[in-house]
This record gives sequence, structure tokens and C-alpha cells, in this order.
Amino acid sequence: MARIGIIGNAGRMGQALEAAIVAAGHDLAGGIDKGGDVAALAAASDVLVDFSAPGALEFNLDAAIHAGVPMVIGTTGLEERHHWLVDAAAVSIPVLQTGNTSLGVTLLAHLVREAAQRLGEDWDIEIVETHHRMKVDAPSGTALLLGEAAARGRGVDLQDEAVRGRDGITGARVAGTIGFASLRGGTVAGDHSVHFLADNERLTLSHLAENRGIFARGAIRAADWIVGKAPGRYSMREVLDL
Repeated sequence: MARIGIIGNAGRMGQALEAAIVAAGHDLAGGIDKGGDVAALAAASDVLVDFSAPGALEFNLDAAIHAGVPMVIGTTGLEERHHWLVDAAAVSIPVLQTGNTSLGVTLLAHLVREAAQRLGEDWDIEIVETHHRMKVDAPSGTALLLGEAAARGRGVDLQDEAVRGRDGITGARVAGTIGFASLRGGTVAGDHSVHFLADNERLTLSHLAENRGIFARGAIRAADWIVGKAPGRYSMREVLDL
């Protein structure tokens, strides 16, 4: 049983995390939102779960390092400099950062990597994601996670191959690229499909999220898993032993 502290507890995701902690039999060490005392929360916790905002990440990581506690980061919209911060923190504490804490999405990413590796460049890859109207970043962290999985399967860098939206006279599709399309509307928790398209056949791998509870349950499972691990950077793949 772990004492789990929540960073970003005021929103719907924070409420789902609190419910998941209770359901899993762990202790809620406390929760804070913008302006809260993250250092005090870190000192009272065995592990921190952060679903706040990219701008708060550096301060939150510093608090976790000072307290010597591991951290699970589910915050999306991270930029390259945020990943540098995570890498630096992982020298001192165990850090699990992911674009999606769902166990189903974790397995989906594994399958996408396998498909991309085995099918080869003759198959075009397009990623389509749908989220609620209030989501502020696009493509979603999950879509990028799936794109990274496809890129790893092909042995390429996603930044070199990604095509984020098309408009106007774009010309023919460039072989080997990985396309992204983002839809926004309603109250969709998160739908993701990875399309593999070849001549005369198509393969689609999909995951549909019905509510935020799946992300909360996965995050708490990750939090329980990471307690006691050596310093380093981890992902949900290790949680499922993939």
C-alpha cells in the first residue's frame, strides 16, 4: 500500500485519480492544484502523480528530487525542453512519463510498433484521434505516443517523418511519412486509430476511451509499480512488462 500524492487534483482527472487510489486500496497522501505546496505534498508521499500543466513540471520535478520520491507524469503538451527536464530528474529519482496511462493504449502502442516493423514502408501510416472540445493540445499526447511507436518500428525519427495536417494542394503522399489528423468536439474522452494502408488492403488498430477512469486506474497502477525502483526514466511498457 502506497501513499500517493496528486498534483493537479482540482479537475475531473484529479477526482478520477482520487477514486482510483481508494479503489486500489492505497492511501491518498493529499492533493494540490495551482499555487499549492508541492514540496509539502512530496514530503508526505511515497510517490507523486502529476496531471497538472507543462509550465509546472520543472518545479514539480524539483520537489520530487528534493524529497527523494518517484514521480508518474501524465501531463500532456510537453515540449522538447520538458523531456530534457525529465531526463535530468531521472538521474536522481525514478520517473515514469507517458502520453497516456491507459493499459489498453500501452498495449496498442506495442502492437503498432510490431505492425510497423513487420509490414514495412509499403504500408502508409495515418493516425486519427478524437477528443472533447476543451482539449488544448493537438495532436494529442496519445497520438504522438502511437506515432513514436510506429517510428521505432520503422527505425526512423518521428520528427523527420511526421505530417501534422494537410491543407490545399499538398501533392502526393510522401512514402514513409506518418500522418496525423485531430478531431475535436463533444465530450469524447479519447479515441485513437492507427491506419496501415497498402494497395488493396487496410489494417486498423484502435482504442476507444469511454471515461477518464481508465487513465486514472493505469496511473495508479504505474505509481504502485514505480515505488522502490532505481533512478531512471520509465514508461508504461515496463509496467506491463512489454
